Amino acid sequence: MTEIDFLIRNARLAGQETAVDIAFAGSRIATVAGGITCDAPSFDAGSRLATPGLTETHIHLDKAGIIGRCALCEGTLAEAVRETAKAKAAFTEEDVYARAAKVVEQAIAHGTTVMRTFVEIDPRAGFRSFEAIKAIRRDYADSIEIIICAFAQEGVTNDPGTEEMLAEALANGADQVGGCPYTDADPATHVTKIFDLAERFGVNVDFHVDFDLEPEGSNLGVILAETKRRSYQGRVSVGHVTKLSAFAPEACAAAFAELAENGIALTVLPATDLYLNGREFTHLVPRGVTPGHRLIAAGGVATLSTNNVLNPFTPFGDVSLMRMANLYANIAQLGTPDDLAAVYDMISGHAERLLGREPSRVAAGAPATIVLFDAETPAEAVATIAPALCGWRNGRRAFERPRPRLFCTPEGR
Repeated sequence: MTEIDFLIRNARLAGQETAVDIAFAGSRIATVAGGITCDAPSFDAGSRLATPGLTETHIHLDKAGIIGRCALCEGTLAEAVRETAKAKAAFTEEDVYARAAKVVEQAIAHGTTVMRTFVEIDPRAGFRSFEAIKAIRRDYADSIEIIICAFAQEGVTNDPGTEEMLAEALANGADQVGGCPYTDADPATHVTKIFDLAERFGVNVDFHVDFDLEPEGSNLGVILAETKRRSYQGRVSVGHVTKLSAFAPEACAAAFAELAENGIALTVLPATDLYLNGREFTHLVPRGVTPGHRLIAAGGVATLSTNNVLNPFTPFGDVSLMRMANLYANIAQLGTPDDLAAVYDMISGHAERLLGREPSRVAAGAPATIVLFDAETPAEAVATIAPALCGWRNGRRAFERPRPRLFCTPEGR
């Protein structure tokens, strides 16, 4: 039998009624079974939920925590882009590193084990943010995997030099490339150029797209066309796409069917999408959040993510994916155990699928990457915004946040 180095005792797995023990051998799980006997160091999970951890598919570490440097008057997308563009010209590597590190440490303590971050690369930002986030990726590798997507926030055709800088980043450590058609004077050419870079470097591609509530003028069509033309199915994701929330049910269903058929995954950003959308309405303000769970029902891939923390796009946040899942369940009016379990999958299994991976499992032979949540089931975890209590990555302890001790003695208990 493989020698056991560490044991998590009395853990609950999704879909199982009884608790099990999870044995580590080095960086892998040796076995999962009840009543394992060994002398290795152990941790009692107390019948709490054990998972492979959560996956953040869409966050901007480089511009987190800058709300104090920006004017916030309109609360609109245009203002957020404008104010961030001003602020990032003064970013330094040290500044970006310090702000990003704070967010990454919060994410780890909330049970996130994989994170894809967008990093703006253009003549204003230069490569300062990129170098800082590469250092973050290296320094926190024991606790979290960070995937870097080189991102053109302010356009390509209207921002000379950006295309060449994105290529340089892809040649020097960026894992993916991303575009933002709605900020470009020529959205279709923008999409084509970003796809050209993705093909040239053999990487996946993402687009922040259709970030408004007007049913007309979608840029999804050109993304779909380029995906088909280049046989890039399964390697494309889109974020926001709030325009779909303004579609009539039949049109929305048709769009979801086409996304699913062409392997284009969707990330919904509930906090940002709620905050920025619908400000032109005086009453009965629309939610402005696309129902990603309906894309899953159509056979596609949909995830939930944080997007921004403490900046003009989202002037709040604690990078808790469980909190984001709970927010989405409220917005989408999903409350049954099955519905809540499906929402949990949008920050776990489906999030991994968006990154081109099979969902992780707590099973023999899998990486010893485990997070314990203060709940018994995924549905309960979403419903209660269950805190993460403890976590390991590849067999090494990543964090611990014990349950609170209450110093009260209610009468009769």
